[in-house]
Amino acid sequence: MSDLIETTPRMELSVHDIEHLVEELRAYHAIYSPLFQRREQREAAHTYLQGLLAPLPRKSIEPMVLAVDGGAPTAVRALQAFISEGMWDDGRLVQQHWKEVERDLGADDGVLMVDGSDFPKQGVHSVGVKRQYCGELGKRANCQAGVFVGYGSSQGYAMLDRRLYVPAEWLTDDAYTERRRQCGLPADLPFKTKPELAQEMLAAVVQSHALRCQWVVADEAFGGNPALLDGVAGLGLWYLTEVAHTTRVWAERPALHMPPWRGRGRRPQRARLVEGGPQAQTVLGMASALPAEAWRRRTIKEGSQGPMVADFAALRVVAVRDALPGPDVWLVLRRHIETQELKTYLCNAPIDTPLETHVRMSGMRWPIETCFEDGKQLLGMGDYEVRSWTGWHHHMTLVILAHFFVVRMSLRFKKKPRQ
Repeated sequence: MSDLIETTPRMELSVHDIEHLVEELRAYHAIYSPLFQRREQREAAHTYLQGLLAPLPRKSIEPMVLAVDGGAPTAVRALQAFISEGMWDDGRLVQQHWKEVERDLGADDGVLMVDGSDFPKQGVHSVGVKRQYCGELGKRANCQAGVFVGYGSSQGYAMLDRRLYVPAEWLTDDAYTERRRQCGLPADLPFKTKPELAQEMLAAVVQSHALRCQWVVADEAFGGNPALLDGVAGLGLWYLTEVAHTTRVWAERPALHMPPWRGRGRRPQRARLVEGGPQAQTVLGMASALPAEAWRRRTIKEGSQGPMVADFAALRVVAVRDALPGPDVWLVLRRHIETQELKTYLCNAPIDTPLETHVRMSGMRWPIETCFEDGKQLLGMGDYEVRSWTGWHHHMTLVILAHFFVVRMSLRFKKKPRQ
């Protein structure tokens, strides 16, 4: 008999439901109105939110204006300018949004979810576009890559923040000079990897004190970056992140020694492993060596097609940092009961953390993927036609707000959760 571990419920409210919530949307928009300096900006933001929430097959600016304001050419151009080059601070909206998320979803053990989402694009003129691996298509393609942070608790989930990944050549190659100018890339924008962008957003959330949170979850693309994991730990958070099967750890902490100085050259500054000590092993090798009694069967959550069940094991190991022993962490193993597919995680939670907590956290990454699914299928997240740096962040900010409006209304009207 497996034990049920509750994760985050999925709230479902369709665009046809929200079509009738005119007054509720007006009240929601009023929360953010003071953050716009001009009346025209406030009205444009309301129009854009209405368009994103409207039951349209495609939510680029022209059909949104047609649905909301009748499609006058001047209204289309005004909304395009509002998104592409409008002088309004989307960062202030994001910070207010965090307070709203705390009000509806906040919990002491809240989870920050890190993930990337890609946006296929035609042509070469959209900011940051490059032929690279596109997760949405499952292959290399011309696309933009975004990094996102979301929030999940027992009450629900929401997107929190967004960053566009800009490939290094966009910032340094002379061939991109004109495109940088046309896209309005800040002249002093430094190159940052996707894990660095994630760390920047996580730090901003924690340092704002706007949201209660304790955990960070991420897939292998982020969990395989030791600097990000150490950064998360430095923020006082616990991570449970997927890592590659080839990741090496020690079953016990190896001894170190400082090489003797022989009187010539610089004194040794870096300790070395003592010869003959324990060897680091792959996490796959450690999982394969576990006896049957080390595994526990658990139901992660109940789904529409039945319960999600897996076998779990957790053991204390020593992480590797620059070929030397790093922090003591948990190695958490999750094995599919039929296919035997194995997922491997590292976790820096305290030594007394129960297995049930690891199980729950292993199921807490899916909500941000659901956010992307809802955003792209229902809210026009990928339908934008703006090419500028400012436009991309303006659009994603308003998509995040529109998504949370749906979440808030789902909670208010207690729409039955979809598992």
